[in-house]
Amino acid sequence: MNLRLKLRGAGGLTITERKIDSAGVPKEESEDDFIEIAGREIEKDKMKGGLLAMVGYLLSPVSWWNDLFVNIPIAYAFGALFGLVSEDLFLSAMVAGYWITNILGFVLMHRGIKEVVSKSESSGYSKGDMIKDLCVSVVYTAVVVILVLAGFLRLPAEYFP
Repeated sequence: MNLRLKLRGAGGLTITERKIDSAGVPKEESEDDFIEIAGREIEKDKMKGGLLAMVGYLLSPVSWWNDLFVNIPIAYAFGALFGLVSEDLFLSAMVAGYWITNILGFVLMHRGIKEVVSKSESSGYSKGDMIKDLCVSVVYTAVVVILVLAGFLRLPAEYFP
């Protein structure tokens, strides 16, 4: 971690962190790198990372309510659209929609958290990260398939005969 000394006020000394890129080269900061919110200066990268992490959290199945109120309804709508073409497509399209929301959620959350806590430019989304996220998604998908096969989740027309 590189440090930069900055004089403030009447000779007061402040130590601030300096951003470095992935090669370890210090980056120059400009006023465009910050945004002021409620009187505090926040780095734009950290703000962007926080928003990505929040959207990712809403899409990921990290807690039961996210799945119940976000992922399953999106996957259900996705499946119902394909169910209009053929009832046989409902389950597979719902599973595909569920996977898309889960994986997108994990990717966004992982990427956002990396941006918030990283002192250097993010190195990207690794193969290991993707494999871990896929494994978690497989487990959650099995739960959704069981709900469909058990009859808890059906096409809308089957709820209202």
